[in-house]
Amino acid sequence: MKLSENIEEYLEVLYRYGSKDKGVSTTKISKVLGLAPGSVTGMLKKLSSNGYINYEPYKGAILTDKGLKIGKKITRKHRILEKFLSNVLNITDKNIHDEACKMEHSLSDEAERAMCLILKHPDFCPDGKLIPYCDYDFDNCEECQTNEEISEIGIRDHNLVPISQLLDDEKGEVAFIRGGSSTILPKLISLGIAIGTKIQLENKIDEQEPIKIKVNENNIEITQDISNNVFIKLESI
Repeated sequence: MKLSENIEEYLEVLYRYGSKDKGVSTTKISKVLGLAPGSVTGMLKKLSSNGYINYEPYKGAILTDKGLKIGKKITRKHRILEKFLSNVLNITDKNIHDEACKMEHSLSDEAERAMCLILKHPDFCPDGKLIPYCDYDFDNCEECQTNEEISEIGIRDHNLVPISQLLDDEKGEVAFIRGGSSTILPKLISLGIAIGTKIQLENKIDEQEPIKIKVNENNIEITQDISNNVFIKLESI
């Protein structure tokens, strides 16, 4: 069922400004969307009753897995559009965000995929924000390039997390690698990382420093470009 643009906007804001352990306040949502706090509260209650968020008054709202999937999808389309508008259409920087906002809700999955392929599966939008992974059930981007029919592609039924966004001691297995054989894959092979590899975050200092992880019981350090493009299916707690 197609959701309204209004609902998608709320879920997108929660995806952008929140996390699985940090709620977004009514005040913040009100400010970002330019709406009265009372209207925001009413919508959050509706989203909560429909299973898209967990909401507690005075504590804020956190996306459920159901809401996260939608918020991620709209954010991905927005950032892919920004990259396309900038790199391919040469739209001026000051207009890119507004143009992407107008187009993100109507952009089809097929058009989004085509843009991603033209852009060679980008990881960052023009203002340096990480582009979320796609929902197609591929192990890596090269598989996407060789599969032409979108109707034949399976959809991933679970949410993933890039290594760069893991919390301390979170663990799981590698489920998707963004990039091709000429970019990230050779680096991963040298580190013993592939689809199905068990990963646990050991230590994350800041965004500029290597991240320490445990790979099959071995402690190693990985760079930011790897941590942003290797996506983990978390183990259930």
